[in-house]
Amino acid sequence: MRRSDIWLAASLLAAATVGCATKDARVTYHDPNMDFSLVQSVAVMPFSNLTTNTGAGDRVRDVVMTMLQATGSVYVVPPGEVARGVSRSSVVEPHYPTPEEAVALCKMLKTDGVLVGTVREYGEVRSGTSSANVISLSLSLMEAQTGRVVWSASSTKGGIGAATRLFGGGGQPMDVVTQDAVDDLLEKLFHK
Repeated sequence: MRRSDIWLAASLLAAATVGCATKDARVTYHDPNMDFSLVQSVAVMPFSNLTTNTGAGDRVRDVVMTMLQATGSVYVVPPGEVARGVSRSSVVEPHYPTPEEAVALCKMLKTDGVLVGTVREYGEVRSGTSSANVISLSLSLMEAQTGRVVWSASSTKGGIGAATRLFGGGGQPMDVVTQDAVDDLLEKLFHK
């Protein structure tokens, strides 16, 4: 092999290896004064959806509720009860309850916290001829006594890496990318 061929092969291999990793900002806030073992039940509010996909907030909320319940660490209030509580406690904006609204809602639903979320990206992204699915999601936990945020984190999963650009392929299905992001966030919640 010629030197230029070896150099090209080595460059492509390095780019493919780097492109395999999914970018993920490790942004997390944990209130150092909060005892998270006291959080036994949570109400997951409807998620704010900043994407053009009108159903993204509901789909991601459903995945978060299911995966959070599956941990066995907390009880997740069913969405119908949350909706009824939002209506009865007169929460003006369910996506962003005020601290006072969060306290009233927790009291009504008998929960230890309220989980709010924002879906910033959801769906397919394109770059040239390549495409892949991506999700960007933020979650925050408001505690029941004061309504203050005691935990907040973000996760971005999926997207187009160097390997996809070089060799093609469509990345992971949207449900897999969503589960990866939620799993990352739950890991951040339960393990400081």
